[in-house]
Amino acid sequence: MAMTAQVKAELATTAVTKPCCRRAEVAAMLRFSGGLHLVGGKIIIEAELDTGAAARRLRTHITDLFGFDSDLLTVTSSGLRRGTRYVLRVLKDGDALARQTGLVDSKGRPARGLPPQIVSGGVCDSEAAWRGAFLAHGSLTEPGRSMALEVTCPGPEAALALVGAARRLQISSKAREVRNVDRVVIRDGDAIAAMLTRLGAHETVLAWEERRMRREVRASANRLANFDDANLRRSARAAVAAGARVERALEILGDEVPEHLEKAGKLRIEHKQASLEELGQLHDPPLTKDAVAGRIRRLLATADKRAVELGIPDTESGLSAELLDDDA
Repeated sequence: MAMTAQVKAELATTAVTKPCCRRAEVAAMLRFSGGLHLVGGKIIIEAELDTGAAARRLRTHITDLFGFDSDLLTVTSSGLRRGTRYVLRVLKDGDALARQTGLVDSKGRPARGLPPQIVSGGVCDSEAAWRGAFLAHGSLTEPGRSMALEVTCPGPEAALALVGAARRLQISSKAREVRNVDRVVIRDGDAIAAMLTRLGAHETVLAWEERRMRREVRASANRLANFDDANLRRSARAAVAAGARVERALEILGDEVPEHLEKAGKLRIEHKQASLEELGQLHDPPLTKDAVAGRIRRLLATADKRAVELGIPDTESGLSAELLDDDA
């Protein structure tokens, strides 16, 4: 998950000056990182993040924008949990922060998707929401056949809201449920690059595109190598088959074979790996590729016709099925 760590490290230091964008990012980070808990009739905010930089960024935004204090705890890996986790808690002012970020409405009901001010906000709010969601629960896989930018969501409503935010950015994404977990996924390479650019991960975009291009070049080279190798094998089998058929044709016709056809046939037998064009250059006088091919075809056709008249095996009788497929 090296690319994920690189993206989150860059996003955690991305400068955002507009208050509306910073609020949208805070709301999304809280929504996608665990968010609200009701304890004794009181709302407590607890956000769990996987990088210390993201947790410190969230803490700074909460203090600067809303003036609320928060506690930051480090939870080391143990049991089923891998890696260190960072838990940010707002205990005293949880109710006020939840209302001001839009995570609950005036009647205390929690937002099902994203807060209304993000849904009805501008493009910058959608970018900030995606940045916060990715910092909270996003991942980016290496470029390749299964490349994906993915965000794990707290529920289907949040997933659909995130898809809508991506649509406002003119980026296609899909909401999926995998093993009872809701996710939003972007799989197209160009769309992933566009989203990373929108989020502000410019250095990561360059690194990701470089790796993507390297993989595509390597894949193209492998395809061409495999194609060339297959063509060489096919040409070799075709030459062997043609040589075997010509030998059988000369046996069938014996002394009846026309001299010009015999001469072309013997060239085919003596130079089994040569192309038709090369056989034409070896002929005296030189012939064109089509002329050599025509003479060999007439030799085989004449021999096959004679074999039918005599009731004996024709020129293809000694060839395997594999050679018959490649015979030319």
